[in-house]
Amino acid sequence: MLTHRLARVARTALMACALGGAVLASGCGKPAPSFQNVDITGNTQFGSDFSLPDTSGKIRTLADYKGKVVVLFFGYTHCPDVCPTTMAELSQALEQLGQTDAKRVQVLFVTVDPERDTAALMAQYVPAFNPSFVGLRPADQEQLTKVTKDFRVYYAKVPGKTPDSYTMDHTAASFVFDPDGKLRLFARDGQGAAPWVHDIKLLLG
Repeated sequence: MLTHRLARVARTALMACALGGAVLASGCGKPAPSFQNVDITGNTQFGSDFSLPDTSGKIRTLADYKGKVVVLFFGYTHCPDVCPTTMAELSQALEQLGQTDAKRVQVLFVTVDPERDTAALMAQYVPAFNPSFVGLRPADQEQLTKVTKDFRVYYAKVPGKTPDSYTMDHTAASFVFDPDGKLRLFARDGQGAAPWVHDIKLLLG
């Protein structure tokens, strides 16, 4: 288990470094906001939208959340550490933002384990962290492959002692869109609520 966690952290760190370098190389014009997460504004390596069903089966895209900061987080409900920690941090961040600003933020949890993460399970798990959080579940392998490829998200099944006790090694980070629907940030996991609050306030203006 530890080996897989270290591998995941290493991949995230390398990805963040690469993203940071790309942003520095392409920066020009007026000074960029002083984000605490990695600024990927203008980076074309990642997807600019998504089309996935929520737990009720309704197809969701960025257009559904126009005017809001959208946090797109990839994980799975059986995750023992990173996923619940990140979701809890995001919930704390919304509380610290206050009711008015929190209503202008949408957290979307995309499962990389639809085999076990049924719509019913996600409908219970995701809003347990915050009632406003929405779970998105790829309907088939084709949808899962497309969205993870678009956002360059790594995921792989790690066998457990029994067929159903496997874990999922996956990219431990989130993608943040501004209220205009533009991809702006690559947010690292395990950072606490403060950086989230800081960066979301900048994006909300």
